[in-house]
Amino acid sequence: MATLGVPQNTIEILKKHNIKFQKKFGQNFLIDTYVLEKIVSAAGITEDDFVLEIGPGIGTMTQYLCENAREVMAVEIDKSLIPVLSETLSSYNNVTVINKDILKTDINKIAQDYNDGKPLKVVANLPYYITTPIIMGLFEGHVPLGSITVMVQKEVAQRMQAVPGTKDYGALSLAVQYYSDAVIVANVPANCFIPRPNVGSAVIHLECHKEPPVVADNEKLMWRVIHASFNQRRKTLQNGLANDSGLGISKDMAAEALKQMGLAETVRGETLGLGQFAELSNILGRIKLQ
Repeated sequence: MATLGVPQNTIEILKKHNIKFQKKFGQNFLIDTYVLEKIVSAAGITEDDFVLEIGPGIGTMTQYLCENAREVMAVEIDKSLIPVLSETLSSYNNVTVINKDILKTDINKIAQDYNDGKPLKVVANLPYYITTPIIMGLFEGHVPLGSITVMVQKEVAQRMQAVPGTKDYGALSLAVQYYSDAVIVANVPANCFIPRPNVGSAVIHLECHKEPPVVADNEKLMWRVIHASFNQRRKTLQNGLANDSGLGISKDMAAEALKQMGLAETVRGETLGLGQFAELSNILGRIKLQ
């Protein structure tokens, strides 16, 4: 089968199968061999690896993954692309394609059945509208992960890497820090895709931590505190926490916690680092028990 990273081969397949781009699935197919090689290289795929690919499309990146990995599982939501994938991947005996929504797929079971429960590597060209739910689903599902290497909207990649005090910094930045080390490995212009997206893209590699870099007594409480802190960015952290009815933190309790940390009552959530949020949630947890 011809390499789909070459534009004319992709165009041929699209015409042959009369493929209509599904806007609801955010379909943009990569047509740049250099970028494809960069993704596989950044992901560090070796012949020992089991790779989970999310959204293979017509199989462009899947071909590259099959050439380098022990085994690939590709999860595609669009059932009209399944026959296309049967054709474009027919040369490979180390790939399984399943027609499912990744958000409703038991990835822990896949890791168990296909990789003896060992960490798998995730590679994806993600639809922009659903990037955050997919990344968070992988992290929060406590799936055994070695790394995640994904093509995302450039702005989302910047949010993942953002540091305290910047406009891009938020709950996603903190989640990525908590679960991984993030590095943007390539910026990808719109002309590397068919059809061309309206925004720039970036490839980001997330090397997953074996253990989180901070210790929270109650992880669930820490994330509630983080989300409450960014729900109303213009408000002070104290007000943000008190305004979240599900959190059960009064303004006085928030003020006491900030005082114990040596922080001013006027401090905003966007200035706190991950370690400070862990400490804040630990203190709030103790105050709530008093």
